[in-house]
Amino acid sequence: MHTGKIKKVVQERGFGFICDTDGKEVFFHQSSLVDAQFDALKDGQSVEFEIENSPKGPRAVKVSIVKE
Repeated sequence: MHTGKIKKVVQERGFGFICDTDGKEVFFHQSSLVDAQFDALKDGQSVEFEIENSPKGPRAVKVSIVKE
């Protein structure tokens, strides 16, 4: 499981980017969220996720909000 923070959310398109603890950006789609509402995500919010390879490169899956 990886951890990071929401870097950017593109509400009208249904996707965003996570900055992981290594400083790399990872794409995520709203369908990858677990127990979270896409429209409630905020930049800087802490998340946990897994990474899988896709035809367009790595993407975050099983994204969940870290309760702080």
